[in-house]
Formats: sequence, structure tokens, C-alpha cells
Amino acid sequence: MTTSTFLDLAEPAVGADRAVAACAEAVRAARAAGADEAEAFLSGRAGGYTRFAVDRVHQPQDVHERQLMVRAVVDGRSARVATTDLAGAADAGRRATGRAAALARAAGPLPVLPAPASGHDVGVLAPGTLWDPATAAWGTPERVDAVRGLMRAAGAAGGEAFGMLGRAVTELAVVDHDGVERYAAATEAFGTFTVRIDDGTSHWVDLDRRLAVLDLDAVVARTVEEAGRARGRVDLADGTYDVVLGPLATGELLEGFHAYGFTGDAVADGVGAVARRRGERVAPETVDVADDPRAVRGLPFPFDPEGTDSVRVPLLDHGVVADAVTDRASAARAGLPATGHAHIAREETPHPAPASLTMAPGSASVDELVGGVERGVYVQRLWYLRVVDPAATTLTGGSRDACFLIEDGRLTTPVRPARFTESVFGVLSRVDALGADVLAQPLANVWNGAVSAPALRVRGFRFGSAGSAAATSQSPEEETA
Repeated sequence: MTTSTFLDLAEPAVGADRAVAACAEAVRAARAAGADEAEAFLSGRAGGYTRFAVDRVHQPQDVHERQLMVRAVVDGRSARVATTDLAGAADAGRRATGRAAALARAAGPLPVLPAPASGHDVGVLAPGTLWDPATAAWGTPERVDAVRGLMRAAGAAGGEAFGMLGRAVTELAVVDHDGVERYAAATEAFGTFTVRIDDGTSHWVDLDRRLAVLDLDAVVARTVEEAGRARGRVDLADGTYDVVLGPLATGELLEGFHAYGFTGDAVADGVGAVARRRGERVAPETVDVADDPRAVRGLPFPFDPEGTDSVRVPLLDHGVVADAVTDRASAARAGLPATGHAHIAREETPHPAPASLTMAPGSASVDELVGGVERGVYVQRLWYLRVVDPAATTLTGGSRDACFLIEDGRLTTPVRPARFTESVFGVLSRVDALGADVLAQPLANVWNGAVSAPALRVRGFRFGSAGSAAATSQSPEEETA
């Protein structure tokens, strides 16, 4: 990773011609060295981020990063080599081939799996879906102006704000030995902040290809107002409540879907929801969850690092357990179509993963959702979630920030964070209404994708002990560091 000036961050870190040429050079070198198959992808990111706390910008950050990864196959054995030096593309291809050949000699050959067909009607991304000129033009001066306005608004209400605003251009190029050659670049606008007034806090996060979707002026005013209303919090008594989960809480509830068996690897191994419960109704028809890399909301992208078209995969099809996302290897193992969901992170082995989780919204406002609850809790967001039992879709965590009792259809007393342990399918089975507005948030980080979701009204949500558990262990400063 190298630092650059903000003036050049509206453009891709590498660019189409150089990116495709580097991938092609790596593939040619691998084939010339004896690879039966070869593929290469280049991922790049040029971004500017403005981090702030209380009354100052404490970390302006501009980053330029890129990585070329080559995969070579010899006698069914594969090896990968990654480099940030584009001048070393050919060497990376040769090294990957040498390592694959060494594996084949040491462990013996493997049969080559047939490449699965896509088997999907892909469609075309709408014009402007990937690139937004306003996002590309959202430079450091503009972000600092927005941050100053945010900090002034929090200060005028007697509070403090902590967070980050950012803009990036991501790119992906893919070339393989069969003639695949693809490139795309996309803008990305991102914001997250917490406002604290006395003991009251409120949090917001959103991201999109289009800057205007973030609607910063409106969310600043709303977040400051919510933090003020959240002062004077009381403990939430243990018990079962009707709840309204805000859009952030719903998105966080969905983040663990990869662990519940909605991947080709899980299907091939015979474990998880799709392998064991496909066709079973687990939620009402209004609950429609998919991985949709071509949805306008969130971070749409047309193909994956293997060059496969990324398509919409229904996970819960109107409440019924449906399909799994796949990369080429897991699709071949499981006998499924390739859906374009290969994921290759720096610290992980290649695997299929949901990267564009979406829940279809309803038509209700949050006020209407709250109005249908006689006694319950509004939960702005969830925190410190951990999967306890993947087979049962059970996770544990805590509520956080602007959470309130609901009494006679109105938000009343603010409540402190409270622990819970629930089955995700169980929660979704008790949904009786969905909100119209959607927020998007990163899956761990933006390289892993995004989840977009509306608010939900859930009948019967069990909270355990409140207080200083993991859900309250971090300050706003620590969370946004």
C-alpha cells in the first residue's frame, strides 16, 4: 500500500489497459512454463478517507493499493502466487506453475474437474450502476466540509461525534487461458459515525456507488436528535419482547448467512440449510433474502475474481430455503451452476461467499412499525455477534446505541444495551412487517461486500441480562478507529 495525493483518487489505481495487460502477461508466462490451466486477476483500490473525533479531523488518509494473483494448474494440482509488482507479472506466473508442478510430483495428479456452466440469465447492469461522477468528485476538501458540519451539529446539541467519511474507486481485471478477459471499475461512497450526548448514543452507517444515496444532511440531523433522545438510559428487564429492528440491526442479523450453509462448499459436504432444508418454509412470504450482485443498492459488480458472471441467487425465496452461492470449484463439486461468487481475501483460502446480501423491503415507515407494538423494544443496531450453532442458525450478541422501550405504539424510555441469543431463522419466522427504507453496510470490510436491509417488526425476541457485557465494551472512539 502506498500513499498518494487526493487529486488522483477519482481514477482507478491501475486502469483497464495496464490491469488487463499484467494479467495476460502472467497467464502467458504460466502457460509457457507448462501450466495446463492458468488464470490471473488484479484487484485495485484508490481511496480517500477522512476520520474525525470530537472537534477535529485526526486522520486524513489516501490509499493506493493493488494486487495481482495468478493461479496455475499442473496435473490437477493448483498453486497461487500474489504480487503488488506489475513488472513481476510474468515471474509470478512462472512461480505459480513451478509450485503447482512440485505439488503434482509430491502428491500425485488429480482429475481435472469440468468447468461448470453459468446456467443463468445474467441481464445487463443499468447505465450508471457502477460509476457515479459525484462520488468520484467527492474529494478531501468536500469530505472535510461535511465533517465540520457534522461535528458542529453534534457540538451544538451538547455532544460529540466520531467516525469516518470516504470515497474510493475499486477495479477488477480477470484473464484466463480460455480467452476470458474482463475489466470493470466502480465508485464507492461510504460513511459511518456515532454521536454521543451524555450517556445517549446513536449510530449511522451507509454505503453505495452513488453519493446522493447517503443523504448526509438528513442523517446528521436525525442521528443527533436520536442521541439526544437516548439520554437517561435504564436497564432492560430480561424477557421476551416484540421488537422493531432498525435497518442496521436487520443487516447485522443477516451477516452470518454464509455460516448457515448457503454456499456450494456446504452443499457439496452435505451440511447446512440448503443441503438439508431446501424447500422448507422458515419465514413468511414477505421475507425475501438473496445475494444479488446486480442490485442497485449496495455495491453491485458484474463478475467475480474468476471472471464468472455474478448473478442473483435466492437464499430465502419468499421465506423458503432456496439456493447456494458458488465459485467454479464448489459448483463442480456440488453439481450446481457457477453463480460468480468466488471470494479470495488476503488471509483466507479461496471459497464461495455471499457478497451482496439483500432483503427485499416492505412498505411501512418505522413509525408505522412501532405503532403496531403495544409493549416492546426498538433496536437501532446489533453488536458483537457470534455464531453459536450454524445448523440451528443461532447467534449471540447485544443491542447497541439508540434503543428504546415501545409503549402503546410510541418510543418512550431509552434502554441500555442488552444481551440476546436467538435463532436467525426463528427471528425471521416471526416477522410480520417490513420497512420501506434500506441501509447498506460492509460485510466485515468493503472488500468482502455489503448487506442491504430494511427495518423489521418481530413478534417475540428474547433478551437476557443487560449491562456491561461485550455489547458495551467499546467506546465510539474505539469503534471508528
